[in-house]
Amino acid sequence: MLKMMINGQEREYAEGTSFRQIAEEYQKDYANDIVLVKMNGRLRELFKHAQDGTLEFVTTEDEIGMQTYRRSMLFLTIKSIYDVTNHEIRKVTVQFSLSKGLYIEIDSDHKVDAELVAKIDARIREMVDKKLPIMKKSMTADDAMESFGEHGMTDKEKLFKYRRASRVNIYSINEFEDYYYGYMLPDTGYLKYFQLIPFDEGLVLQMPEKKAPKVVPPFEASMKLFTTMKESARWGEKLGITTVGDLNEVIVRGELSELVLIQEALMEKKLGDIAAMIAADRKKKLVMLAGPSSSGKTTTSHRLSIQLKTLGLNPHPIAVDNYFVDREFTPRDADGNYNFECLECVDLELFNRDMTALLNGERVELPVFNFKTGKKEYKGDYLQLGPDDILVIEGIHCLNDKLSYSLPMENKFKIYLSALTQLNVDEHNRISTTDGRLIRRIVRDARTRGADAQKTISMWPSVRRGEQENIFPYQETADVVLNTALIYELAVLKPFAEPLLFAVPRNCPEYLEAKRLLKFFDYFLVAGTEDIARNSILREFIGGSCFHA
Repeated sequence: MLKMMINGQEREYAEGTSFRQIAEEYQKDYANDIVLVKMNGRLRELFKHAQDGTLEFVTTEDEIGMQTYRRSMLFLTIKSIYDVTNHEIRKVTVQFSLSKGLYIEIDSDHKVDAELVAKIDARIREMVDKKLPIMKKSMTADDAMESFGEHGMTDKEKLFKYRRASRVNIYSINEFEDYYYGYMLPDTGYLKYFQLIPFDEGLVLQMPEKKAPKVVPPFEASMKLFTTMKESARWGEKLGITTVGDLNEVIVRGELSELVLIQEALMEKKLGDIAAMIAADRKKKLVMLAGPSSSGKTTTSHRLSIQLKTLGLNPHPIAVDNYFVDREFTPRDADGNYNFECLECVDLELFNRDMTALLNGERVELPVFNFKTGKKEYKGDYLQLGPDDILVIEGIHCLNDKLSYSLPMENKFKIYLSALTQLNVDEHNRISTTDGRLIRRIVRDARTRGADAQKTISMWPSVRRGEQENIFPYQETADVVLNTALIYELAVLKPFAEPLLFAVPRNCPEYLEAKRLLKFFDYFLVAGTEDIARNSILREFIGGSCFHA
């Protein structure tokens, strides 16, 4: 008999009992579906057999549980696309996140319209009703490469070519095989909550979030963001670099230097174009620059300022953080901790008074916030704007007009930054933009703040909540959306991030996330830093920037 500790009680089960059988017994005690378990602290899929030790349940209300649901839902959707089109497809590509779902393109002779999407939807629901098993098998990397190569999935063939692991796990539904990075549900019966929406040249698979795992949120397309992401995806296609396997081949061929030069030239061109837009309207005196954590705001503001100078303007950087209220007046969150993400952290009256005075041509002494004492200080930093002077204001609330409530709209030019990863693991496994930013932050925090990866990972959910409340709702109000992701950056960040992730203790809550990121890095070959320019956004994270330490 197996002896297990479950929810504080000792239980016995017969040898060979599956985790799914135990989960079904306890499901009544949980509001949301149990989709994985932790056996002695290690994640396990439900089809596996139980063993002695401590068992914990993972539901769709947990981040890793919702990721498992969404991954399984995507697998079923891709199978349904192949079924409905009778496999007359060149490829199916999961491009990027959109609204609360995934934007998917189908390369085939079939027109992707409402009729086709309705057929795919019906096929998914048919397989949900049948509760078809999602099978998992292990095979050698060589056999997997040969199998996927025969089916025209050359992206997976390239991916396995550069992995050190000798074996890979392949999932199947009714003999339709595919590779996925991460865990899966045991059958299609779990996949009840979704919506398919025809959109642009493809479709959107809209899915729930962990805060409401049984509710499909309404589809709300952020068109400016979508246009930017699609442009980045097309740029990658023109270069022939859409997946990690493509990038690895560039590194192996010794062609990374040229790729770096092309990417940096593109970034410089975009910044030059933005500067030209600002310079063309002489009423624009306030460049308001915002973006989520690790989007490269500091470097971008410096590089944009240089471009503005080439056009005869005289930019002055203003950090909204210098207008924080004194620490004693900082709001606290539900846990009693200082909430540095909310708008009320900023002395709005002082900020607006100073910016209005500057617009009126008055001489203003600007504050500097001392983060050690928690107070603003004045050190004789005076500023007065002339005809060619312009303010480049950086802060997470810069797109929110409540920050600059007294400043005329005609004087503002808003820029939204985000690191919108355009690279996929393969055509069906996208790289999360959030993962890219988290990895950037882990590397930077260790270098500049002395924070280890465990601390950065533990803080990340709070950072994400702040972004959801204070940044993302305003992204569509921007005049320009700028993608700061570099197609090769994860290969450069890998040797910086891996030692930090390996240092996360096995017995802490952050270990599973660190382990997931380490497995993710297994796909990448390492790229050196010798070709990374001193003004590159990457230097903000790995060090060596000409703009800051």
